[in-house]
Amino acid sequence: MNAPPTFPVKGETPAIVVRDLRFDRERPLPRWWCNGDPVATAWMNSLSASFPRGEALFIEAVKAFREGAPPKLEREIRAFIKQEVNHSREHLALNRAASEAGYDTTGVDARIAANTNQAHARPPIVQLAVTIALEHFTAMFAHLFLTNPRAFFDADVPQADIWRWHAIEEIEHKGVAYDTFLHATRDWPRFRRWKLKAAIMLLITKRFVHHRSRDALDFMAQDGITGWRAMAKVVWYLFGKPGALRRLFPAWIAYFLPGFHPWNRDDRALIAKYESEFADAVTAE
Repeated sequence: MNAPPTFPVKGETPAIVVRDLRFDRERPLPRWWCNGDPVATAWMNSLSASFPRGEALFIEAVKAFREGAPPKLEREIRAFIKQEVNHSREHLALNRAASEAGYDTTGVDARIAANTNQAHARPPIVQLAVTIALEHFTAMFAHLFLTNPRAFFDADVPQADIWRWHAIEEIEHKGVAYDTFLHATRDWPRFRRWKLKAAIMLLITKRFVHHRSRDALDFMAQDGITGWRAMAKVVWYLFGKPGALRRLFPAWIAYFLPGFHPWNRDDRALIAKYESEFADAVTAE
């Protein structure tokens, strides 16, 4: 007999605040807005390009299991959806600004559409497993961006505000999809639950690194950076300096450990550190 899982395992999902903020869209986006570096800009643009379609998938995946959820989780799902809708809106604007800066994003968007369409074709529980894997990635990046902001972008540029705001809310709601997964699989044997989430995470990791790197290379090629030198620059950016994927590895491996829950890493102090910047943008629940 498998006891129903309790959630969260450690810590507790904090109050999820919907900060309905629209960022400055009047000023043109500098082509290399990220530290004046075409490689860093290409990687961050590739992340931004993936968010609108990816977050639409997350919303549908979580909504599919909202019925019958405990009241607290149901409220968190509603707030999660509102936050993700706002993220999509602002990243659509950021992606348009990248196009206006001279980047052709049509090929990147077509690949992202094809990938998300594949996910939409899977059973709902698989879509939810995809969501918890990608939500773990976004939470890991959010933690990294807030703890080491100048390692990844000039914190004084207007675009950094979007990433700080997004990172705050990704940390804030990082346990919602996972708690939804625990609720949806509450009658499953533990090993079956672990096997699905682990297999999907391995697949998602391979695809995430491949597709985001490919999209970054697409943007770099438009700046004349091609061939083995372009690939070497991306690898160094991800695993050397600043080494985003290298720094994420301990948090990534934790996903596979027994008793994992996103709030085992209680980083809500990062929310408190930055949220005052956006206090005027809060929409009351």
